[in-house]
Amino acid sequence: MSDRPEINFTRGVPATESFPIEDMAAAAQRAIQKYGTTILQYGKSFGFAPLRDWLAEWRGVSPEQVLTGNGSLQIVEFLCFHSIRPGDVVFTEVPTYDRTITLLRRHGAKIVGIPLEPDGPNLEALEAALKVHSPKFFYIIPDFQNPSGATCSLEKRQRLVQLADQHGFLLVEDAPYRPLRYQGEAQPALFDLNPAVTLHMLSFSKLVGPGPRVGILYAHDPKLVSQIGKIAEDTYITPSLLSQGIVYEYLNAGKLPAQIETLKALYAPRLQATLEALDRHLPTAEATRPQGGFFLSVTLPAGTTTSQVLAGAKKYNLNLADGEAFFPDGGGERFLRLPYCALTPAEIEDGVHRLALTVRDVQG
Repeated sequence: MSDRPEINFTRGVPATESFPIEDMAAAAQRAIQKYGTTILQYGKSFGFAPLRDWLAEWRGVSPEQVLTGNGSLQIVEFLCFHSIRPGDVVFTEVPTYDRTITLLRRHGAKIVGIPLEPDGPNLEALEAALKVHSPKFFYIIPDFQNPSGATCSLEKRQRLVQLADQHGFLLVEDAPYRPLRYQGEAQPALFDLNPAVTLHMLSFSKLVGPGPRVGILYAHDPKLVSQIGKIAEDTYITPSLLSQGIVYEYLNAGKLPAQIETLKALYAPRLQATLEALDRHLPTAEATRPQGGFFLSVTLPAGTTTSQVLAGAKKYNLNLADGEAFFPDGGGERFLRLPYCALTPAEIEDGVHRLALTVRDVQG
């Protein structure tokens, strides 16, 4: 099978056919014509003012509560510069986004993992950890979590904001997948339940495209926004105002709602195709069943390890991500993340079939 095309179940990238190229081209032309001398110049570290105003209105906050940056991951980095000193404790879900683990380690944080269940963090484990540690913040992805696909229940969300208020730590709510719900009922964001204890982040990478690198932070305290904005200024003076001007013109033209519906119609069948292929080809594996987002995860059958499967999959031209990388303190030996959005249903069927063949080989 080595002569067959590669299939990549590695990175959570959007489908290239999802990009609104014509609308973005028109937005780019308008942005340069209207704001060229502004967006081709240095500016404020908070971002392009009309975009910041639009984002504030979208969320029902003031512009002083909004910071934009070159992708939300860089905003996490700025938050670490602001809040973390070597040895400070930060909580994350386990598993969690591997690049956030990398950033926290870069800043010397002590990462304490809170086990993730299908309906959100294990609250007993969280409360036990709070008896021992005083975290600076709890990094959490409540909607269609990366890498697991899990979504936090309303009851757990309510308890999380209570605990944050009670123990004096922040919830860093990373929500890039939140608009991409394919079925079921949306739960309120943590920021909606208690903005005073929540920093809400998202980006347009999964909605419009990663290329513009437009990330957003919403914070209840304008002083915190100002402090993080100073770190941004000292890092790059200003984010990409050219990108932000283009994205603003796209949003201001009212294009986002229809784009989100287009994405749902494109991605929902791909999620379903992945689940059906797993049921058909790999029924001995335990798969999560998300209601949206970019990922689902698989616990491989007993006697099979992720490292064995990663190595064995090369024979079938199948590329997989290291499942153990999503676990900050060990674990994940049988964990596998499957991003499905960039693959067609036919590629998904073929890829899962190759995965099943690999598992069979490993099991002997």
